[in-house]
Amino acid sequence: MKILIAPGAFKHSLSAMQVAQAVQAGFQQSGLSASYHLFPIADGGNGTLDAFLASGGDRKTITVHDPLMRPIQADYGLIDNGKTAIIEMATASGIELLTDDELNPLVATTYGTGELMRDALEQGATQFIIGMGGSATVDGGIGCLQALGLKLLDADGDDIPYGGGGLADIHTVDASGIDPRWQDVEIVIASDVENPTLGKKGAARVFGPQKGADPAIVEILEQNLTHCFTTIYKQTGKDVRHIEGGGAAGAFSAGLMAFLSCHIVSGIDLVLEHNHFVDQLADADLVITGEGQMDSQTIDGKGPIGVARLAKEYGVPTIALVGGLNVDDEILHEAGIQAVFPVVDKPMELATALSRADDLVRRTALRLGYTLQLNTKS
Repeated sequence: MKILIAPGAFKHSLSAMQVAQAVQAGFQQSGLSASYHLFPIADGGNGTLDAFLASGGDRKTITVHDPLMRPIQADYGLIDNGKTAIIEMATASGIELLTDDELNPLVATTYGTGELMRDALEQGATQFIIGMGGSATVDGGIGCLQALGLKLLDADGDDIPYGGGGLADIHTVDASGIDPRWQDVEIVIASDVENPTLGKKGAARVFGPQKGADPAIVEILEQNLTHCFTTIYKQTGKDVRHIEGGGAAGAFSAGLMAFLSCHIVSGIDLVLEHNHFVDQLADADLVITGEGQMDSQTIDGKGPIGVARLAKEYGVPTIALVGGLNVDDEILHEAGIQAVFPVVDKPMELATALSRADDLVRRTALRLGYTLQLNTKS
């Protein structure tokens, strides 16, 4: 058998590569005779950088600021002989950088992601792929743009505070400080969501609660994003208030599209194309995918569904290993996933499951490996 192992990350526990390695270890322990090909995937969120660098490239580590403006070490990648920069915004501005009691989208900023972009520009990159997902922020990407030289001033002519709360103070927009080299840079936004910037399905109302916003704060963020992008529209003529996909990563996509040359693509499609996944499907017998929580958002374009739909086109069955399952099996089957195996094998606290994730994935793959051998013995 030829088995392609293409899972996403299990948030707060395992990277996509660690999941793939655990699956392979379980299969090998079962004695399943097969060749294994590991394709860690991502859809713009956590693991995007690793997924792109799986087929080669350079990883750069620099000091930037986290969502609360504390100095941290964060990575970005350079591929295509340094011409293309891979920026995973979650490495600098991600929710996993904060504890639960630190979550506060009113103050969390994307400034650190701008620092990653700025460094890559200095390295000579002329194309950027920005992975949107896993953010702790609802600042409309304004923090990132501030790091790139955008000036947003209040009525007194002072810089506005960082975070979604500071957007309410915007009075003047001054883009003259943005490096002119960005005019010649192509930016590809790798995203897994189609949510607009504002409204019922926009950044604040859909994603704000995930980042620590209660209902009152959600409404403040909605008002502030509306004020921010309305002011930008009035002063620059660029209207990104209702653009499809603009709501990704706390409306980070909308902010970039207001000032830089950007377009949005499916994150998972981009990763699979970069790693030539289709070439491996031609003679594959089975695909293994998975993620930490498989739910309704999975169907809307998350990595595992992108893998399954592509595999289905080539007649290759897909099995998913998941931490949690909160969507009907029939829906997943229609999308190309033949079977789903939750890895938690008995009742346990979430903290216990997260700490045991590697072993749980491996043991589930072990059982699956035994099952796959039932019809191969003479």
